[in-house]
Amino acid sequence: MLARAVFVGFRTTNSFQWTKRLLSVTSQVFQSSSKDDAKGEKVPFPGATLSYFTNKMQFIQSIDPIPTYRVMDREGKILDPSQEPQVSEEFSLKIYQNMLTLNIMDLILYEAQRQGRISFYMTNYGEEACIGSAAALDNNDVIFGQYREAGVLLYRGFGLDEFMNQCYSNEQDNGKGRQMPVHYGSKELNFQTISSPLATQIPQAAGAAYALKRSSQKNCVMCYFGEGAASEGDFHAALNIAATMTCPVIFFCRNNGFAISTPALEQYKGDGIASRGIGYGIDTIRVDGNDVWAVFNATRTARQLAADENRPVLIEAMTYRIGHHSTSDNSLAYRSKTEVEYWKRLDNPIIRFRKWLENKNWWNEEEENKFRTEIRKEILKSFSRAEKLQKPSLTELFNDVYDRPTPNLIAQKQELKRLIEEYPENYKLNKFKNEGKDL
Repeated sequence: MLARAVFVGFRTTNSFQWTKRLLSVTSQVFQSSSKDDAKGEKVPFPGATLSYFTNKMQFIQSIDPIPTYRVMDREGKILDPSQEPQVSEEFSLKIYQNMLTLNIMDLILYEAQRQGRISFYMTNYGEEACIGSAAALDNNDVIFGQYREAGVLLYRGFGLDEFMNQCYSNEQDNGKGRQMPVHYGSKELNFQTISSPLATQIPQAAGAAYALKRSSQKNCVMCYFGEGAASEGDFHAALNIAATMTCPVIFFCRNNGFAISTPALEQYKGDGIASRGIGYGIDTIRVDGNDVWAVFNATRTARQLAADENRPVLIEAMTYRIGHHSTSDNSLAYRSKTEVEYWKRLDNPIIRFRKWLENKNWWNEEEENKFRTEIRKEILKSFSRAEKLQKPSLTELFNDVYDRPTPNLIAQKQELKRLIEEYPENYKLNKFKNEGKDL
């Protein structure tokens, strides 16, 4: 009865607001001229924004293309000085060095998977500029990521050892070896653990944002996903909830052109993903996703709208996925090598940002070579440390599932112990911490 009472009360409140809005709109309609030469009588119906009647029948399929906001051209030159962010050399170099670190770490871990040393990996090639979004957030803003947010975590302070431990699923892995590689998470850094099912994090982000709003905490939720995830029903449910409940959430879509092997042209016909935000009544912007400062500026303003005014925002970052979707994919089966090389040369976000830094005299080739050499050594040392560690204890399969072990979990644990004792040759227990002795 309590749930029903709350629900009815909510409807009553909305009904009052709806009636107030209708009376206001109707008043405007009758106070203004009901006719003019170009447009007919205004429409007071409550189900849409104030429209007007017309005697011309016209089906609308599209409107003017949504513009793509950028700050720098491909040579790293600022197009409009008023749009150049006023940031320090230290701040800028942190972003750039994180982009380089991410790029080199991707190369090492990708090759490690090809050598059979880890089971799976996903690179961020071509999408490194999205780190600019992390730089625009507050550390208390909650992040829901998808598969290519390693750069966001890197910027927040996720260590190289933490990346390696997770990808190796060893005893130091924060997730206790329960997740696939690149499914990172960090409670300390307000980064919700990534899950494999596509788009599930989008409605979760809307709900978390509503909770932030109810707590009166002046922070927002940032939710990352690809354009492929926007084809899921979860995307539409989340945007509708966020819009109607005015939730402080930023939906950040990395439109990299492909949902695994499906090109965008086969996913949807409309004007990208940004047009959907407008359809839901959400503040929306499309940005050049290979331009760090365009991403940074847009996210910084979006955060103000979300955190200060409880307004959901959709950012569509237009980019291109240079690498394969994952180590389980061969992108040459559905796109040409020439196409990939074209984008790699034409619009490399790292090269563009480096040119901007060099124009400022904040970076040069000597510093570039020195940093690349040093960070590669650090990554390889971390990689080596992680590889030598054991897997988590087998008991971690059963811990933390419930507050208290349930009868079926206890039975499963006993069954595993029995199987190990009966068939010891099938279990390489020397790879696990405590070698299964604590079962």
